[in-house]
Amino acid sequence: MNEDILLKEEKDGVILLTLNRPQVMNSLNFALLRALSEAVESIRFDPKVRVVIITGAGEKAFCSGADLKERATLTPDQVKQYIFTIRDLFSRIENLPKAVIAAVNGHAFGGGTELALASDIRIASDNATLGLTETRLAIIPGAGGTQRLPRLVGKGKAKELIFTGRRVGASEALEIGLVNKVCPREKLIDECRAMAAMICETGPIAIEQAKYAINYGLETDLNTGLAIESNAYWVCIPTEDRLEGLAAFREKRRPNYKGK
Repeated sequence: MNEDILLKEEKDGVILLTLNRPQVMNSLNFALLRALSEAVESIRFDPKVRVVIITGAGEKAFCSGADLKERATLTPDQVKQYIFTIRDLFSRIENLPKAVIAAVNGHAFGGGTELALASDIRIASDNATLGLTETRLAIIPGAGGTQRLPRLVGKGKAKELIFTGRRVGASEALEIGLVNKVCPREKLIDECRAMAAMICETGPIAIEQAKYAINYGLETDLNTGLAIESNAYWVCIPTEDRLEGLAAFREKRRPNYKGK
């Protein structure tokens, strides 16, 4: 019954993961979290995959967050297990050594917005709505929202959105820096694939190290961040890809990077 709960489509170095529970706005139950976790771990060590795109099935929702019907059946200890599972999964997505694009194709509430926040780049359809709405249920964001949102939009705006549980449309999300780009719904996946194709033209090790330097450097003071960047740069120097990039530039051709 759960084998189609997460759809996968791989092409040209890009894997599209589609949360496939449209009848419940692609809400995250334990089964979907486990399926997504297994997919993330298989992608981590797959050299053929350069970019991950995550979206939701149907025309209404990207992901509405936790499956509240399932949540109502859980014991307090099971709720703790759920929160640990989703928080750990989103951290692994954030630290995946590949570029991750969230294709926000509709409503993204609670854990849905947190999934987008854990991605590297967020592209939203013009009908998208995002929000960390947990305080309206007398809880707080539990999958990284209180930490990732202020790092993206600033502390004041993050407090406003979390304290009120207010939802924002695509245009406001773009204005405050919550998403990178907005496009018509029917062009969303094409826009994501176009950006993914540009990323696939770059060096795989360079992307991995740039992501590492940004993610970890942002958590430190400037001097420590510069040291992290320096060490990440040193990783790129002895690679075959760096030499290939120089040769391709000299020979005025497209480079053929192999991640070596």
